[in-house]
Amino acid sequence: MLTRPHQPVLPPPPAVTPDTHSLFIDFDGTLVPLVDHPELVRADGELLDLLAALHARFGERLALVSGRSIAQLDAMIGPAVARIALAGSHGAEIRRDGLLVEPPRPEGLDGAIGDVRAYGAGHPEMIIEEKTQGVAMHYRRAPILEEPVRRRAVAIAERHGLEVQLGKMMVELRGPGSNKGEAVAMLMDSAPMAGSLPVVIGDDLTDEPALRIASALGGFGVLVGPGRETAARHGLTDVGSVRHWLWGVAR
Repeated sequence: MLTRPHQPVLPPPPAVTPDTHSLFIDFDGTLVPLVDHPELVRADGELLDLLAALHARFGERLALVSGRSIAQLDAMIGPAVARIALAGSHGAEIRRDGLLVEPPRPEGLDGAIGDVRAYGAGHPEMIIEEKTQGVAMHYRRAPILEEPVRRRAVAIAERHGLEVQLGKMMVELRGPGSNKGEAVAMLMDSAPMAGSLPVVIGDDLTDEPALRIASALGGFGVLVGPGRETAARHGLTDVGSVRHWLWGVAR
């Protein structure tokens, strides 16, 4: 979405410390660039070093909060992520201290995946991403598909009792009742995050519930990318600026 003239440029975030803050960081579009083939994303060496440095300083006051499933994050990041708290599938799955909490697989998901595959067979330029708790339809390679893909997603969701989650050049069908904001609130409700101030960093509409929770709990949100209507009070321009700021925090 383009920056509108009346939308002020958000200031960069201030310094934070593990004594007073907890970090909640999105993955795609925040720590790694958005790509045409999301299934090919892998954490690079610098990102692995950054996550290790952040964990060394923040310990259990560090979490990744992603639309990816936890299984996907494990595959894309590797063993380094095993020590970090994770909220996957837009908050439906949470893993901390090796304990995984997840809802049952949505009853209508398998049927929805079948319908999505059938639709995708006629649109090979659309990328289908199957997840533990949902299925995403990416149209980054063919933006002209935005409206028809969204219409089809709504129809499939209604047929199978699922919810529609809009995102950057994608739409996802997933089970009802969870979002990233609820995941942040749940993690903040117990030690060692309880009593700290949450800092949420994200780029997409799917991050807005978490950005709102950050402000509600006395912390702040950081929007990555072009300006838009957002609950975030601070901004960073791109993945490179996020990593640069986080290196400063880690040191």
